Amino acid sequence: MGDSSASYIHMVQHLIEKCLIFNMSKEECMEALSKHANIEAVITSTVWNELEKENKEFFEAYSQSQNKEDRMSETETSAMIQKMISDHDQDQENPKDPEE
Repeated sequence: MGDSSASYIHMVQHLIEKCLIFNMSKEECMEALSKHANIEAVITSTVWNELEKENKEFFEAYSQSQNKEDRMSETETSAMIQKMISDHDQDQENPKDPEE
């Protein structure tokens, strides 16, 4: 896998993790990333499924604890995803020195 593919998958994983922080379901995350970050639902679904395989206990607990009241509005979701993409792009342009 090339560096750009790995970087893209890493970005998708990071965005999914942010969706998890805001208690979004898999379907909500797929829709949000498709709409606000132009990430195809199949990509989000595939990365989500791999995360579930690697973190089975977490996702079991997560699915049981989801609470609608804690979810973000669509406007908040859009702003948050745009900021994460911008931050990710900046990180790619200015990689951190691993010795810092």
